[in-house]
Amino acid sequence: MTKRSEPTPIANPAFPPLHSDRRQRRSAELRERIFRASLDLFAKKGFAETTVEDITNAADVGKGTFFNYFPSKDHILLAFGEMQLGRLQATVEQAQNSSEPVSTFLKTLRTRMTEEPAKNPAIVRTILQAHLSSAPVREAMGKNHARAQALLTQFIELGQNRGDIRRDIPATELAYVFRQMVFGTLLLWSLFGDATLPDRIDTALRVLWTGLAPRAGSAPPLLDPWLSPGRFGS
Repeated sequence: MTKRSEPTPIANPAFPPLHSDRRQRRSAELRERIFRASLDLFAKKGFAETTVEDITNAADVGKGTFFNYFPSKDHILLAFGEMQLGRLQATVEQAQNSSEPVSTFLKTLRTRMTEEPAKNPAIVRTILQAHLSSAPVREAMGKNHARAQALLTQFIELGQNRGDIRRDIPATELAYVFRQMVFGTLLLWSLFGDATLPDRIDTALRVLWTGLAPRAGSAPPLLDPWLSPGRFGS
């Protein structure tokens, strides 16, 4: 029996072929499967102890498939960093395109930046381990740190320009303190790996906000109910 041939679709950039969408979806799902399997193994076995073969076995893919998506296992951690940077950038862009006070976006930032670590507490320890033990990872993560610093500096400068954040300290220094606070909170929480991460970040942000608020001799402008003292029972 002769298989009936389908008509060749006319190319239209505004409406890509459905089979192209299916391929893209399958590719994204496959990459996600490799990514998640890798993170789970890093958390269970450690970054250094996990091999590419371990990852391909866990993800049920061949090595060739793995290398189609990630040049090395180091790039899994870099992909994690890129994902977090993307969320940070999206929050900063939303703040830039909104007239809301920057305090409003601290809650959004907290939610987005803690979502992935909360799923897998050990990954925070894994990233630190890789940062300390792998020169290629450390070099690449250094670039991610620089990008995060630049994005947070933009965020702080936006708040300073709107009068939401104190201006007597350079934005770059305040951004650095912000990063130290988040990283330190994540690291200490990862030692426990419980469900307290959102509350820990909330508390740290509230304390940080009292230092970020304008120096005008009045109470900090707690414009978001999320940032009000009552939110923390004080």
